[in-house]
Amino acid sequence: QVQLVESGGGLVQAGGSLTLACAASGRTFNSNCIGWFRQAPGKEREIVAAINWSGAYTYYADSVKGRFTISRDNAKNTVYLQMKNLKPEDTARYYCAASASRILTTTTYNYWGQGTQVTVSS
Repeated sequence: QVQLVESGGGLVQAGGSLTLACAASGRTFNSNCIGWFRQAPGKEREIVAAINWSGAYTYYADSVKGRFTISRDNAKNTVYLQMKNLKPEDTARYYCAASASRILTTTTYNYWGQGTQVTVSS
C-alpha cells in the first residue's frame, strides 16, 4: 500500500514556475514507477510525466517537454515536478500516482493522491 500527498500548487502568472512535490508513505515506494497527471475542468485526465523506480528513465507528454522536469528522491520518499514557463493551458488539478510496476509505464497506476490545484493566469 502506498499513500500519496501532493503539495506545491498555487496561482502563478504565465511564464512563471512552480515545483510540485508528491510525498509518499508505504514501504514499497522505492519500487514504484510514479506519474504526474492533470485534469482540467471538462477535460479528461492526462499523464504529464512519469519516472521509473530508480529515476533513470522518464516520460513527458509532448505538451510539457522542455518545460517540466520530473525527479525523485527515494531517500525522502518524494517525487517532484518542476514546471517552468507555465502557460494558461497548464491550469489543472495535478495528481501524482504510483504504479505497482517498477519500470516506466504511462497507463497502469494503482494508488492516487488527492491532487493539488495549479492555476496559470494570462
